[in-house]
Amino acid sequence: MTRSSPQSSGDDPSPADRPDLSGPDPGVVFGKLFDEHAGALHRYLARRVGPTIADDLVSDAFLTALRQRHAYDPARAGFRAWLYGIASNLVRRHVRDELRALRASARLSVDAPSDGLAGAVAERLDARARVARLAGALAALSAEDREVLLLTSWAGLSPAEIAAALDIPAGTVRSRLHRARRWLRANAENFGEVEA
Repeated sequence: MTRSSPQSSGDDPSPADRPDLSGPDPGVVFGKLFDEHAGALHRYLARRVGPTIADDLVSDAFLTALRQRHAYDPARAGFRAWLYGIASNLVRRHVRDELRALRASARLSVDAPSDGLAGAVAERLDARARVARLAGALAALSAEDREVLLLTSWAGLSPAEIAAALDIPAGTVRSRLHRARRWLRANAENFGEVEA
């Protein structure tokens, strides 16, 4: 299998996203990288696995990156893509819990709260119903398609960055993304209106 490189895709990371991690004081470099990337990584992971697990996964991702810094190849991928690849591997360990939570959300009962304000009740019910539909739709996707869709939608990674993060060809990323979006559109009536 041949892999497309970021250089061939037109989505080259900037030179600033290709730091030298092999220096004598990795703490300084990783401190700057943490300041630059931890917030966005946490937001992405929190949407995938919730804020509590995201806290742990952000720490684990940076610790793993620090421990594996000698394996980082700036010629192959930018740091951001490499970091999200590490985070994606960590998320895979939580996939069973993620699917269990998505399926539970899809089965949410939409019981009306007893606060008596009709507008607020209707708004809350509508929000719950949308979350349940989206959760059900995401749970129905294959793990590979769901991961590509969420890395695009929630983390804002480009196909080239996702390819580097998941160590797959960029064409495979585009194919999975297209397949996920097409499936969601075709099956939207099963889950209500789901935007992809």
